[in-house]
Amino acid sequence: MQRTVVAALLRREGKILICRRPEGKARALLWEFAGGKVEPNETPEEALVRECREELGVTVKVGEVYARLTHTYPDITVRLILFSCTLEEGEPQRLEHAALKWVAPAELLQYEFCPADAAIVEKLSREGGEG
Repeated sequence: MQRTVVAALLRREGKILICRRPEGKARALLWEFAGGKVEPNETPEEALVRECREELGVTVKVGEVYARLTHTYPDITVRLILFSCTLEEGEPQRLEHAALKWVAPAELLQYEFCPADAAIVEKLSREGGEG
């Protein structure tokens, strides 16, 4: 099975928002960027706006694509699109995740991310998150 998944690269004061997956879900308690699956008849941008509203209770403005990759897990292949986003309205809330954290790019490697995010985390940590 293959799914298109979108995620938000949200930055504030030099830090990046990361989210810890809840228990009971695939890849439980690993860290990721907020986002989710693109539903039928949705553009990736529309999906990301919806997912950020559902997961974080915020409105985001979707910007440029920061990264695009495909990763195969034992149960699913994901086509991940990470967009640079800005917060338009609201303060991120933990509506679905086990935890939320704003971390400096250099600290990203200290967290255990979903394997699909590994190359992105590596890139962000090298660039200082400005890329």
